[in-house]
Amino acid sequence: MTNPYSSATVPPPLRPAPKWARKRYVLPALALAFFLGIGAGGASGEGSKNTAAKPAAASPRPTVTVTMTARAREPEPAPTVTATKTVKVTATVTAPPAADSGTSPDDRGDSSGDDVYYANCAAARAAGAAPVHRGEPGYASHLDRDNDGVGCDS
Repeated sequence: MTNPYSSATVPPPLRPAPKWARKRYVLPALALAFFLGIGAGGASGEGSKNTAAKPAAASPRPTVTVTMTARAREPEPAPTVTATKTVKVTATVTAPPAADSGTSPDDRGDSSGDDVYYANCAAARAAGAAPVHRGEPGYASHLDRDNDGVGCDS
């Protein structure tokens, strides 16, 4: 067996590397140089003078906010019409008959019973005349709420 490292053997002559082998080293080297050039060229602008970038201090700034509220117009209320009527009320109170003289008020024969007026049902009840029927003395339409001919019936 022969020793490949011994001086007795002569190494084979060196052949030039094939073209495909050159591409394996040259193309990656060119790509690396290209990217380094882009990196160096990008940093050579006006703002990059090899100074460390300092972050800007945060300071509060006013914020402008515009808020608009639309309100629907409320319709104006319609004018109210109030009719007033002034009524003058007079009350005529008749004196009760004197102690039993033996005659009833129907037998008296005087016409003073036609002038009887009661302002309200409380006055008619106090006089003992409630209920008052239509045609009787003291009957008035303001005493008859349901217009059935009987005043102060309830």
